[in-house]
Amino acid sequence: MILAAGLGTRLRPLTDATPKALIDVGGVCMLERVARRLIDAGADRLIVNVHHHAEQIERFIADRDGFGVEVAVSREAEAPLETGGGLLHAAPLIRRDAPFFLHNVDIITGVALTEVYAAHQEAAAAAAPSGVAGGGVLATLAVHERETRRFLLFDDRGLCGWENLPAGGRPGARVDARPAHGPVRPLAFAGIHVIEPALLDLLTERGAFTIITAYVRLAGAGHIIQGHDVTGRTWLEIGDPDRLERARAWAGTQTRENG
Repeated sequence: MILAAGLGTRLRPLTDATPKALIDVGGVCMLERVARRLIDAGADRLIVNVHHHAEQIERFIADRDGFGVEVAVSREAEAPLETGGGLLHAAPLIRRDAPFFLHNVDIITGVALTEVYAAHQEAAAAAAPSGVAGGGVLATLAVHERETRRFLLFDDRGLCGWENLPAGGRPGARVDARPAHGPVRPLAFAGIHVIEPALLDLLTERGAFTIITAYVRLAGAGHIIQGHDVTGRTWLEIGDPDRLERARAWAGTQTRENG
């Protein structure tokens, strides 16, 4: 599933007439970049959630013949539902036969998606017979070390909380899902998840909510949300005009190097 329903307010005026997902980065829009990477990693079906200029995204997908795979669109008609609400809203469209990717549309990365998926499968298989309360690994999150004020906290058993550092006159905050087991490591989220379908039935939150809220609650209940460290891999988040220009410059170097 590709999260593409955001308003892209920090990219205005570009997003006044164009959805963020269709903004060009080096000759290819964000949506197509992410879709092609997921397909290259083995996805044979995509779900794209939409809200802002939804018709443009739907038309783009149709013009591209679904990038060669089946594509379902999850419309959030009244307002964007954020990561968690968007996932829950799309739950009826999600197949339940295997773990699935959840991927932000505004991420360009050199992270090998097959590596993250394999790490999840390996951890889930190892945890399944362990008798951990809540039963095994529900999700694997790509995380890394980078400059930010927002961190997820991980210990020897996986996600154990989150922390926001103070910045710009705003106070910091921290939530501990449970007592830590061993050293706690703060890591930034990279916008890529691998999720077990069973998690969908455990979402008690409603309306618009971030999936991190659910992850922390579930970690506190004994479920495992693990991190997969991708520190050092190319990672670009296209959240504002400066970051967009950096991403376009990076894409230009890749084009020159590849031909």
